[in-house]
Amino acid sequence: MTGSETPRVGIVGGGLTGLTLAHYLADRDVDFTLFEAASEPGGVIRSERVDGYLLEQGPQRARRTDRIDGLISDLGLESEVRTADPDLPICVYADGAIRPAPFSVEEFGETDLLSAEAKRTVLAEPYTDPASPDETAAEMFTRKFGEETYRNLLGPLFGGIYGSDPAEMPVGHALSGLLKLEQRDGSLLKAAIKRAEDRDTPPAISFDDGLQRLPEVLAEAHRESIRFETPVTAVREGDSAGAGDSAGAGEDGPTYELETLDRTEEFDRVVLTTPADLTADLVADLAPDSADALRELNYNPLAMVYLRADLAGEGDVNPDALGYQVGFDADLRTLGVSWNDSMFDRGIYTAFLGGMHDPEVLDESEETMGDIAASEFEQVTGAPAEVVAVNLLRRGFPAYDTSWEAIERVALPEGVRLATNYTARMGIPSRIREAESVADELAEALVSA
Repeated sequence: MTGSETPRVGIVGGGLTGLTLAHYLADRDVDFTLFEAASEPGGVIRSERVDGYLLEQGPQRARRTDRIDGLISDLGLESEVRTADPDLPICVYADGAIRPAPFSVEEFGETDLLSAEAKRTVLAEPYTDPASPDETAAEMFTRKFGEETYRNLLGPLFGGIYGSDPAEMPVGHALSGLLKLEQRDGSLLKAAIKRAEDRDTPPAISFDDGLQRLPEVLAEAHRESIRFETPVTAVREGDSAGAGDSAGAGEDGPTYELETLDRTEEFDRVVLTTPADLTADLVADLAPDSADALRELNYNPLAMVYLRADLAGEGDVNPDALGYQVGFDADLRTLGVSWNDSMFDRGIYTAFLGGMHDPEVLDESEETMGDIAASEFEQVTGAPAEVVAVNLLRRGFPAYDTSWEAIERVALPEGVRLATNYTARMGIPSRIREAESVADELAEALVSA
């Protein structure tokens, strides 16, 4: 035990995962302390106003899943929610035009994003061999759905989530959930049809002051247990580590120390929600082999260029959409554009550059990146655009490429665990889902100890 009769959990990282974990632990009467090196909450979720425009410097939107709905209710945020039209499509720019991506049987039949031959290939997917964890996402999509569908639809939509190249992403690491769906339903096409028929997609949402409002309110709700501007420098074994069964906290169970710049505190469980390189530094002494493995993980660099434009007044395309991803055959450096104006009436379009396809673009000046994004936006939409700001993420999203094989060598002591977007899925709903799952596991373990 940690010196008191109440088991304690130490959380490192004040991004959405750590803060939501804190919220769920508090709801389960588990004592915790959260440490965050920065002066404000949110991690990669950052919302900033520039020249009167609200700019999202990380995720551009969230989906209002049941868990997010529960947090909104818990935190009294309902009056601040902005909800996008649920009928807004996500589009793909291919063959010189923007078209909605088909997500239903009817849309698939009507779309001209794919040729008749490509559609026939898609319909034959149930007769292909099952996906293999060892093939790349590009190989799997092309083999099962055809080259045209991969380059015009599946590749841009899937790769755009991560800024990655599906040709470098093993199915076993990047699409493990898809493998389970195929095993359950017998084919990926059948799984997609079942999902489209059985479940409505939650609407895209944000808040009046941006997505960072959610971690800000979470931090305020639990401020007495959160320490900002307190970087953790190491995780070490506590005085009782190694004595007894590591699966349970108690007088004979192990404890772990979180070392900060001015003190060391002891906990029965530790949860690390930090990026892979920072996590490696924290566990370098505790688990040196795991630290070496974590340092191998690649992140994709991304540039976000915020554009001011008037699609409704000057554009050649329907201004009502979530945005578009760029097809792999298009001669553009832009990866995709999020239409924050259409979604949340913010007058801003966020263009993404870089990623695994074009990391060199981040070596250009911000002026050059802005010029690229603005000129290509006009080429695609017909609307001239002005650059409001540029934001660089040198270590943007986890790549889920072949470097993820290193995850298999990560083996931390049982009382220390990761809850992150590189060991589980990315995205705000996924981060909240994992936080709740970890909270349930910790509460059960600590109560039964």
